[in-house]
Amino acid sequence: MTKTIDAAAFQAMVIHGAAAITANKQLVNELNVFPVPDGDTGTNMSMTINTAAAEMRAKSFPTVATAASAVASALLRGARGNSGVILSLLFRGFGKGVKDKGEIDGRDFAIALDYGVAAAYKAVMKPAEGTILTVSRLSAAAAAAAAREDDGLEYVLTQTIAQGQEALANTVDQNPVLKKAGVVDAGGKGFLLILQGMLDELQGKPMPEGGQDEVKESADFASIGEEDITFDFDTVFIVRKKTPDVDLTRLRAYLDSIGDSLVIGEDDESFKVHVHTDTPGNALNKAQEFGTLELAKIENMRTQYEDLAAGKHVQSTDDLDAIEAELERGESAGQGPAEPEKELGFVAVCAGEGLAATFQDLGCDGVISGGQTMNPSTEDIMKQVLRTPARVVYVLPNNKNIIMAAEQCVPLCADKKVVVIPTKTVPQGISALLSAMPEGSEEENTAAMLEAIGHVHTSEITYAARDSDFDGFDIHEGDYMALSEHQLFGTDTDLAALLTKLAQDKPQQEAEFITVIYGSDVAEADAQKALAIFQDQCPNAEVSLLDGGQPVYYYMISAE
Repeated sequence: MTKTIDAAAFQAMVIHGAAAITANKQLVNELNVFPVPDGDTGTNMSMTINTAAAEMRAKSFPTVATAASAVASALLRGARGNSGVILSLLFRGFGKGVKDKGEIDGRDFAIALDYGVAAAYKAVMKPAEGTILTVSRLSAAAAAAAAREDDGLEYVLTQTIAQGQEALANTVDQNPVLKKAGVVDAGGKGFLLILQGMLDELQGKPMPEGGQDEVKESADFASIGEEDITFDFDTVFIVRKKTPDVDLTRLRAYLDSIGDSLVIGEDDESFKVHVHTDTPGNALNKAQEFGTLELAKIENMRTQYEDLAAGKHVQSTDDLDAIEAELERGESAGQGPAEPEKELGFVAVCAGEGLAATFQDLGCDGVISGGQTMNPSTEDIMKQVLRTPARVVYVLPNNKNIIMAAEQCVPLCADKKVVVIPTKTVPQGISALLSAMPEGSEEENTAAMLEAIGHVHTSEITYAARDSDFDGFDIHEGDYMALSEHQLFGTDTDLAALLTKLAQDKPQQEAEFITVIYGSDVAEADAQKALAIFQDQCPNAEVSLLDGGQPVYYYMISAE
């Protein structure tokens, strides 16, 4: 059994751990009990740790300590969602635990894991049992016990995972919601998948790979000749599906007609296309009939081949990353954070052009695109904070799963004071901004905004992403779902009936002001019908309609 590891081995273990959760992220996602469409735990943890994996692939480190520090730094900035933030904290503490270590053995690993658990627990205001915190704590305790028997790293990690699996199995009995659904904690499962991937690397097991439909990221120009290039542009893009069962037959036929080397890989949420074509713009436009374009890479294979044949540097989209990084370094070195032109600034997170315009009209200095299904990272938020020309910058996360990522910016932004107002919904964020007083003091504004969000009741209409028996409701995939302050209010196959029930509920009946915010999948004529329902059912309230353009939620209803 392997007793110690050096920096190179640690880097490989992190990369393997990231691959393990990436390969199983949908499995982790499906453990989420509440059946609303969401970025989900597996996706967030996978995206978070892959920022560290990219760093481990890009550089070599002389010691485990420096490699672990780089992992912690990458995770901190790449953390997405609460599960991603907790994962980053576990590795941040781990990095402190191996400080000054060139190599580590099982005893060092156990101590570092304990540091990580302490960092995670310290950051969570009200730690709950039956979560990733429980699994990591009991895993760390098992690591310490194993290290007293045998300080070999492989032995300790094996025992850590074994105890972790027992702790994970027990989460179903520790959390009432998990017990009712009969599933284990998603975050704990993700954590153990990462540890298992690290152990698999240590034991020489192969890294998880994609299936036969795996899409290449770029063309391999060294393996082809110019006569093999029938189309100029190597085109790769990712599209988020309109619906999980969208039929891509027409897209396949069209792309086949304008190019070759076509491969389409897909899951329930998105599909990824690789195609060689002379008209990449047409390929992208056609694909958007089936969903929303998220990412595209286009490279000219002919010019790249010519450069390769001439012994020149072959330009690729990787150069764009390098150029962007250089520009960011130049901006950081030359300008630094935006100079404060005023005392107070405001940054909000939301999705939808209408909502973004609303926040800007209310005086927001910057709007970060994000929300349900697309949690921005700590770095995304930090960049917008640094661009804001104010000494004190208020951040409105507007989603309960983004608050922790926003709070990580507080110690990172040394040149500005960051104040996170814990808004859990967009209506809360709007209300907080309406109560802000640009000429008031920081203390006055903080108090006013916190008070304002306490007077807002938020309801939302979305759809069920999967079948579920939740809290007495027999939910079927595709049903309309009404949420009241994030709690399941009801489901129905008739949207108008569900809106009527929601309008008749106490918070709406007692409200003075109601705003119905409709999303990107709602036609204006249908939105007017929803407005009429609330006007009819809530005669004592002033009811208004706002085109938010948000995804996921057909309607958000703010009642004050």
